[in-house]
Amino acid sequence: MTETPATVIPLPAPVLLPIEGEAAFFPVRRVYCVGRNYADHAIEMGHDPSREPPFFFQKNPDNLLVSGDFPYPPLSSDVHHEVELVIALRSGGADIPAERALDCIYGYGVGIDFTRRDLQGEAKKLGRPWEIGKAFEHSAPVSALVPATQVGHPDKGGIWLMRNGEAAQRGDLQQMIWKVPEIIAELSKLFTLAPGDIILTGTPAGVGPVARGDRITCAVDGVATLVLNVV
Repeated sequence: MTETPATVIPLPAPVLLPIEGEAAFFPVRRVYCVGRNYADHAIEMGHDPSREPPFFFQKNPDNLLVSGDFPYPPLSSDVHHEVELVIALRSGGADIPAERALDCIYGYGVGIDFTRRDLQGEAKKLGRPWEIGKAFEHSAPVSALVPATQVGHPDKGGIWLMRNGEAAQRGDLQQMIWKVPEIIAELSKLFTLAPGDIILTGTPAGVGPVARGDRITCAVDGVATLVLNVV
């Protein structure tokens, strides 16, 4: 048995996501996000979806939130919700062919890419990275994962978010510009993917601000539901 090496500070706690109906957890390695992957949202954000190749950014594993409360972050007065299908990988590699990509998937969930839109907008104007707008604490609430052996590989079906009981975002997975196998294939050209990687796949139109006291309910129909409070 290999002993754990001594460290000069305590090891960081692993990031573990619950699995629906399982006692075991899913350990997270990296978190990737796909930008502007629904045509209506790309238009909503002022871009032409017909001419834009996929692009990616990252959140940190410990940005994932599995409790029922989202703490409104500091230094922002314009935080937006973006509901997304979540992919969890059980295997990976580099230059994965699209026709083999689904074999890499452990399961699916639903999540929210919370964005400090004011800080992101300022970073864009200055030509700076987006991390301050995207990779802040608790910025990616996610549901429990559901194994693909239970739900298959969803490529159509509703994805939606309600704020205080009123519809805010609604789309369909088949509206994704880059489909799940293509996302994995394209991402693996840029990074070597591995077991434990999480991918947020983009959001439909209707993104908008949240405020303290809001109640958020979102889902990918037939896959997972997530309910949280903004505090």
